[in-house]
Amino acid sequence: MEELTLEATIENIPVVEDFVHNSLDALPCSMKTVMQLDIAIDELFGNIAHYAYKEVGMATVKVNIIPPSTVEIIFIDEGIPYNPLEREDPDITVPLADRQIGGLGIFMVKKTMDGMSYERKDGKNILTIQKNVL
Repeated sequence: MEELTLEATIENIPVVEDFVHNSLDALPCSMKTVMQLDIAIDELFGNIAHYAYKEVGMATVKVNIIPPSTVEIIFIDEGIPYNPLEREDPDITVPLADRQIGGLGIFMVKKTMDGMSYERKDGKNILTIQKNVL
């Protein structure tokens, strides 16, 4: 398992994406899969950067390749407790102008990943996503 710890800032999203891309080199990933993972990283790491801390805090991203073809990405922060999976999915049948703000990014991540889980352990938010790359 590869691990990266860095400041949870929007500016570090490309660093996290590069870190994950390097871990994917051993797998036959389609461009669509890479884009779906990039969207998930942007949304999840971006949420940590925006909402987890009052000031800038640290976040850890772990990448685990589960043979034969699943990538698992784990986001860990010590910010305020928040389980994004408890948020109600937005009603996408409602016209855009009438929708409440927020929730669409997590909804997209839930729809494009093959697995997603959250736990709060030892004062840390631990959000895990899994994607089968074949």
